[in-house]
Amino acid sequence: MLYALLAGLLALGVFIGMVILQEIGRRVGQRRLARDLEGARAGVGAIDGAVFGLLGLLVAFTFSGAASRFDVRRQLVVEEANAIGTAYLRLDVLPHEAQPALRDKFRRYVEARLDAYRKLPDIAAAKEGLARAAVLQGEIWGEAVAASRAASPQPATMLLLPALNAMIDITTTRTMAAQMHPPAVIFAMLILLALTGALLAGAGMGGGKDRSWIHMVGFAAAMALAVYVILDIEFPRLGLIRVDAIDQVLVELRESMK
Repeated sequence: MLYALLAGLLALGVFIGMVILQEIGRRVGQRRLARDLEGARAGVGAIDGAVFGLLGLLVAFTFSGAASRFDVRRQLVVEEANAIGTAYLRLDVLPHEAQPALRDKFRRYVEARLDAYRKLPDIAAAKEGLARAAVLQGEIWGEAVAASRAASPQPATMLLLPALNAMIDITTTRTMAAQMHPPAVIFAMLILLALTGALLAGAGMGGGKDRSWIHMVGFAAAMALAVYVILDIEFPRLGLIRVDAIDQVLVELRESMK
């Protein structure tokens, strides 16, 4: 929950910063209007439109990208469950005496994979769990190859080993998918544009006698919430938005192995 707290503090900072900058912009706008009533707004519409257009585009792209990666990560959990289940079923092609030990290692392997992701956001503990799963992965492969040589080679080699290879490959795919994020400069640019937009919005409200708090607070709250949700979706195992529910397919797979 530490990450959720940090993301929340960042969103709160964006909210407070935008409210303050809107007030600063409003006062600057009032001074400009007092000095030059006719020319104070000349030519600023195009600049405002460009900045707010870029801000909207960046919000849309970052949110869309985060949501897309979120869906990919959920789909990869299902693909891993399918790959492990297929390999587990194909243990039937091995000699009967070789199957119990491998089936036990499969159960321990699935448990290690689940445990590794459950320990997030404790990165060190998660890496330890992944390392334990990798060791079991190597043991499963070695024993399966040895048992395939002792069995009738053709069905064991053609059916079991490719399934095991797919089971191993999906772990690398999941690890890389979890590490794929936009460069930090994208998020920095999003926050900077939000603050710049607040300053320009405040300047645009300089012509009013009273502050429009509903607009000032509403604009700041909407942008702060957008930033928070984008960050939370981008790192789904660290914040409030989680993909843990989809891990149920691996839990059910482990239960079916008993």
